[in-house]
Amino acid sequence: MEKRYDPKSVEKKWEKFWEERGYFSPRPGKKNKTFSMVMPPPNITGILHMGHAFNLTIQDIITRFKRMQGFEVLWIPGIDHAGIATQNVVERE
Repeated sequence: MEKRYDPKSVEKKWEKFWEERGYFSPRPGKKNKTFSMVMPPPNITGILHMGHAFNLTIQDIITRFKRMQGFEVLWIPGIDHAGIATQNVVERE
């Protein structure tokens, strides 16, 4: 085990593992129940904080749990054109 955590090498390893097994690809034609979750982006009300990370973590847990239950899951974390435009204005000021 390495003394220091190197996120780039760890994430690269697991992303390759998941890609090779098709975990990011839908499986059309499967007869499993479906589950989807579309979440809006965080509001631009200030700086990002632990609450935002907590919210995304809960969403991730729910989608993984549903997959383990055999559901075909689609999770789309939110981002939209209005959010990007608002973010640009906030960053300029």
